[in-house]
Amino acid sequence: MSLVTSGEDTFAAFGLAGRPGSEAFWASAGTPASVADGDGWVTLFLRRGSGAASIGFESWSEPVPLRRWGDTDCWYAEVRMPARLRVTYQFLVGDAAYADPFNPVGAGGDRSITATPDAPPQPHWPAVAATDVLPLPRTRLRWAGGRLGGRRTVRVHPAGGGGPVVLLLDGDDWLYLHPATAAFDSAVASGELPPVTLVFLPVRDRAGELGCRPELWEAVRDELLPLVAESGVPADPDRLVVAGQSLGGLSALYAALEFPDLVSRVACQSASLWWTPDAQNLADPLGGPVGGAVAARLRGRPDLSGLRVAFDVGEHETRMLAHCALVETLTEQAGATVRVSRSASHHDRAGWRHALLRDVAWALA
Repeated sequence: MSLVTSGEDTFAAFGLAGRPGSEAFWASAGTPASVADGDGWVTLFLRRGSGAASIGFESWSEPVPLRRWGDTDCWYAEVRMPARLRVTYQFLVGDAAYADPFNPVGAGGDRSITATPDAPPQPHWPAVAATDVLPLPRTRLRWAGGRLGGRRTVRVHPAGGGGPVVLLLDGDDWLYLHPATAAFDSAVASGELPPVTLVFLPVRDRAGELGCRPELWEAVRDELLPLVAESGVPADPDRLVVAGQSLGGLSALYAALEFPDLVSRVACQSASLWWTPDAQNLADPLGGPVGGAVAARLRGRPDLSGLRVAFDVGEHETRMLAHCALVETLTEQAGATVRVSRSASHHDRAGWRHALLRDVAWALA
């Protein structure tokens, strides 16, 4: 990524009319616009305001400062983006962060999503503005005490009337940032996914709960799934799919290795397969052994013939690719049925969400 500098004609190249900062100019402003630039794109971001600000991207880049056009209220940045990129961003002003008012596609109340023109569509995910409040599933379970301690609210949604349980790790992200209930309902209605029962599992301590440790999965087996069975929501926990991203993807694969009677279908995106017990204490966590603790476990050739696992990782996550590729190969060599794909993203939930629907459907095939 690099910042491009230019003159007034740049704005016209992006389809903007009028003198920068004029009412005519702002009337023509909208979602970040891109123009082709070699093998990638230059994307124009606009902000209307009086103070300095920058653009904060989720994972893909360091913050990019916005430049002011003369003494107007027009702040802008031209950002070089690679081909096929979908990214979450927000404006950073001092200690505050907020969504792009010109962009109707948001994630939660303070983030926006943009994509280069060649990024694949995500047809089942509706555009959600920053001011929209996502509807929550009616069924909520109170999960208290037990192995994990504390109290949690677990939401349950029967998409298409319910069916196999799809356990969504980091469930609050799929409730409050990205409208998973709407997306799964749409995919079921289109016939691309069978009816499923979504269980949104909130995580209180990501590093502690989603590492390669048994406590979470003992609690899911002995406490959470019985709660789901008793809830009255149609659900088939015997056909369980675990879906996780980043540390959640690591945890999902760990569960398949260590709890095969519980987890035999996995959809994981950008799994943190660099993980070792001490990796997060290192200055460079991704610089350790390729494939981390999971690859070491897989070299023991466990029998994974009953496992279906879909791996996806952002094609721009260059340092993740070697870790993922090794684990993908070792998992298949251990007998699992494996699907491998690469999303048009960096380490960003906005890029993973299409793979989530597709890979859950594949896991249940």
